[in-house]
Amino acid sequence: MQTSEQPVLRDIVLIGGGHSHVGVLRSFGMQPMRGVRLTLICTDAHTPYSGMLPGYVAGHYDFDAVHIDLSRLATFAGARFICAEVTGIDRAAHKVLLRGRPPIAYDRVAVNIGSTPQVNQIPGAAEHAVPVKPIFQFNQRWLALLERVRQHAGGLCIAVVGGGAGGVELLLAMQYRLCNELRNLKRNPAELAFALFTADSSILPTHNAGVRRKFAEVLRQRGVQVFTGAAVQKVEAGRLQTAAGRWFDADEIVWVTQAGGVPWLAETGLALDDRGFVRVNAHLQSVTDPHVFAAGDVASLDHRALEKAGVFAVRMARPLAENLRRSVQEHTLQVYRPQRRWLALISTGDRYAVASRGALGFSGAWVWRWKDSIDRRFMRRFSEFPAMDAAKPMADPAGNALPLTEEESLQAISAIAMRCGGCGAKVGASVLSRALGALAPIERDDVLIGLHAPDDAAVVRVPPGKAMVHTVDFFRAFISDPYVFGKIAANHALGDIFAMGAQPQSATAIATVPPGLESKVEELLLQMMTGAVEVLNAVGCALVGGHTGEGSELALGFAINGLIDEDLEHVMRKGGMLPGDMLVLTKPIGTGTLFAAHARGVARGRWVQAALQSMLVSNQRGAEVLHEFGATACTDLTGFGLLGHLVEMTRPSGVDARIDLAALPLLDGAQECVAQGIVSSLQPSNVRLRRAVRNQDSFVQHPRYPLLFDPQTAGGLLASVPAVQADCCVAALRAAGYTHAAVIGAILPRGDTLAPVVLTG
Repeated sequence: MQTSEQPVLRDIVLIGGGHSHVGVLRSFGMQPMRGVRLTLICTDAHTPYSGMLPGYVAGHYDFDAVHIDLSRLATFAGARFICAEVTGIDRAAHKVLLRGRPPIAYDRVAVNIGSTPQVNQIPGAAEHAVPVKPIFQFNQRWLALLERVRQHAGGLCIAVVGGGAGGVELLLAMQYRLCNELRNLKRNPAELAFALFTADSSILPTHNAGVRRKFAEVLRQRGVQVFTGAAVQKVEAGRLQTAAGRWFDADEIVWVTQAGGVPWLAETGLALDDRGFVRVNAHLQSVTDPHVFAAGDVASLDHRALEKAGVFAVRMARPLAENLRRSVQEHTLQVYRPQRRWLALISTGDRYAVASRGALGFSGAWVWRWKDSIDRRFMRRFSEFPAMDAAKPMADPAGNALPLTEEESLQAISAIAMRCGGCGAKVGASVLSRALGALAPIERDDVLIGLHAPDDAAVVRVPPGKAMVHTVDFFRAFISDPYVFGKIAANHALGDIFAMGAQPQSATAIATVPPGLESKVEELLLQMMTGAVEVLNAVGCALVGGHTGEGSELALGFAINGLIDEDLEHVMRKGGMLPGDMLVLTKPIGTGTLFAAHARGVARGRWVQAALQSMLVSNQRGAEVLHEFGATACTDLTGFGLLGHLVEMTRPSGVDARIDLAALPLLDGAQECVAQGIVSSLQPSNVRLRRAVRNQDSFVQHPRYPLLFDPQTAGGLLASVPAVQADCCVAALRAAGYTHAAVIGAILPRGDTLAPVVLTG
């Protein structure tokens, strides 16, 4: 993972995980720029390589073989990875707009999001057809179609609309895979019928006559009905109509026609072509705005029309990366010169392919093996990372390698210089006030003085009959997305309040942020604190103040005050377990090993994203459910791991406990990571508690055993529940959104040994 102690002076934001942008990330991973922060925004952590998608559909490759892990690649590049949906670009404010979260500021922005099928232009297509693009969403659509074919009894007709190379190749791949699926189910492949519709007079119109004849013969041999000159003008459930007015029955309709730009591009004010793609010059730079770049299908070169083919997106990566570097340095940009001819290797579903380049065409099983070799070599570039070169040094401490204003130069010198301690390390008042001024913490009647009328300290009233519950948590950032980190930090701090059965009242924040230009520090604070305040507001907790200082790493914590009845009748303590109770866990475990692996760049992106989603689930409702079902004791899982927190409960309760390792809910990838010996830095300290396990020698080699010591961040609740209520309690937890909630063991009478925990499973 790339890291830098240099302050951030410029932000380059990449919208989309297309083929050009993965090349840009690799370039910056190989040769970072000091003072430049790279941010990738994408709706998914994995992006498919279009050249291998037909092979995936045909069953020749698994998911990971054809998807580039953007999370790992961003880690290698030292880039922030923001898993979010882009809704626009505010060019005046230099911000990328995101759905449901604060915008991301940029100095330069590049767009590489492919194209979107224009299904809305054909009546009924949006409702009844399955669009192939954007390809990052294709996997879910394909799996749904695959399952429908498996479950469908009797005949089924699948129609593909689009007769270009993409449509023909996809149809043949689907036919090959689906027929094999039926054979494996002891069913007749003849149950499936396939039809291809194209508005052109022939299939593969951009390829030579020999290649067209070859595929026409393959389609004929495989019983595919081909309808040329048959533009689809209407789609209804189970059928489609061509321009000639003829209706055709089709149980599934897959849309692979020419696509256009995403709708939000039209709101940016950027010059677009007639299909909604961003018009760019020879530098891949918007003809409207020199701070905006575009590449791949979403880019429309003004000086030369290009076919929408992945080969161009791949080749654009190098000049795009170079021009982004040059642009932030205000140097002359490089000209992108697309190739006049290119080699297309088009598969026929089985392990056979046809090569097409200009007037040339040849085919064979060896061509498929050649294609397979090329594709695998390409994918290795984004999964097997080479040693990195040293970052380009700045010309001087002011960072003159990046042109800065006089004020920015002074800020850069200050940020790089040795920092003061004490109150000299506080974040500037103007930066702090601007960042906090954009927040909207809730108001409470019992908060007499807080952020709405700031003073030297907050004043909070304790309502009659209530007692205060106090807790504090603080840790450094372990992910690059400050907004999500802010949410998790707040969730984690609130955990102790909920575990006690209390309701949060007020929170005081303490944060450290790396030094840098004021605008960068302000935006970082705004992102992080917006996420935190959203979580606090959702549970009725008012942010009343805090302290923000400079530090080498981003970190955040909260001191939380909660309220509970002063008779303490409803407090859920650690020491209340009773023999015969069942042990219930509300969330899966494994955050420690997963984020240790993430820091090394070896955790799969989907594992990391799933873990983050688990950490974003509040424990508030979980605590309420546990209380409703008579929980006798409760705690939240944090740094001491499952075993450490369980021992904290058994000792004051005077009981022992049994854990069923097979019943433990685990985060995806957690067991794989610990199997590689990847553990959190806190794990060795937690492992010292192994003496609390009575029969550890019998289970020390169990693949789940190390996860007993795995420290959790924003983990779930661990509670003892009366046995008669346990199953209903778990069902209620799952209905409340804790989908992995499970009974993981039982509470036993106190034994004769000092080791209170026994393992099974």
